[in-house]
Formats: sequence, structure tokens, C-alpha cells
Amino acid sequence: MAHKKGQGSVRNGRDSVSKRLGVKRYGGELVSAGSILVRQRGTKFVAGQNVGTGRDWTLFALVDGKVKFDKNSRRVNVVAEAAAAKN
Repeated sequence: MAHKKGQGSVRNGRDSVSKRLGVKRYGGELVSAGSILVRQRGTKFVAGQNVGTGRDWTLFALVDGKVKFDKNSRRVNVVAEAAAAKN
């Protein structure tokens, strides 16, 4: 006779790999062109000045500069370094 009961099988014992979404560079941080600023699904954040949008809604810097959020922290801008030096 078996000393352990049969365990059966579980139908929902799987989990997906996390996608590491969210803000990667915060306001005031210096970034280089091509830096990823936000990884997102949909347009939770929108691209502002000197910011591009990728195919998967990723926001990235188009120029070197400083990150700046506005429009209730929903629009992401990059203020170019030359312009940032004047201010």
C-alpha cells in the first residue's frame, strides 16, 4: 500500500514573467539621446518636447538633456542641455 495520497494536478499553477513597466527616469535627471524614460502599456504618459514614442508605447529621449514632467505629471519632456544651461 502507498504511504502517500495521490496529489492530483493543479490547473492554474503558472505565472507570466513580469514586464518591468513604469517610469525609468524621473524629473530632473540628466539623460542621453535614446534613453528609455517610461515603459508602459497604452498612453498613461504622453510624449512631449524632445521625446519619442516607440511601437509598444515606450517613451524615449530624442536629445541629451534633463527630464521634465508637466500636465499633472502626464506629459514627459526633455529640456535640451543647451537650453537647460541658460535657465
